[in-house]
Amino acid sequence: MADKSFFIDTTKCTACRGCQIACKQWNMNPATKTTQRGSHQNPEDLSFVTYKLVRFSEFEENGKPVWYFFADQCRHCLTPPCKIVAELHSVSAISQDATTGAVLYDPKVKVGEKDFKAIREACPWDIPRWDDKTQGMAKCTMCVDRVKEGLLPACVKTCPTGAMNFGDRDAMLAMAKGRLEQVKEKHPKADLLNHEYVRTIFLVVDEPRKYHTFAVAKPETVIAALHESNVLVGS
Repeated sequence: MADKSFFIDTTKCTACRGCQIACKQWNMNPATKTTQRGSHQNPEDLSFVTYKLVRFSEFEENGKPVWYFFADQCRHCLTPPCKIVAELHSVSAISQDATTGAVLYDPKVKVGEKDFKAIREACPWDIPRWDDKTQGMAKCTMCVDRVKEGLLPACVKTCPTGAMNFGDRDAMLAMAKGRLEQVKEKHPKADLLNHEYVRTIFLVVDEPRKYHTFAVAKPETVIAALHESNVLVGS
């Protein structure tokens, strides 16, 4: 089985949240109690039981509202800083699947709060989540159980617009770069976020920070995270 990747085209996302619900259902995670916060986004953030979250941002440009949708999830890094830091802290909760490249957390392995804080801080995209009752960590699994049976991840399977895509990494990179060329004709700021380092490739048409605080990590941030984890980048 070849190395896998997601390609998430935000230009096709309607914030239907089908991916968010499908993720909950497949992983048999409980619903999250939400409140009206004056935003289309609910729940407020990722959590131990929410692996996928469609983030919503609204701005006003030339007197008109502009909406940004961002289907946030784990980036499944090629070289995951979270895993390296976990190993430095003798935490055995994180592994990387050899066939798909998926970065996997074992929620049954207890992780101390101090160790978890170091692991979360190592992630340039602020993905790891922890449960203070079970002391386990959890996040997107790439639906690796489905993928190994030849099925698409639940979020991709349910997406009605083609915003969510999944397949062999080379094919996803080619699709992403081809789509970027098309989109740049109308949106010169369009870009692929951190595609050199991650398996979850986002296409955006405006400044990444307008989508989400952690939508993109500066290359030097990723490299610093790896160096701090005692990894020699490029070796």
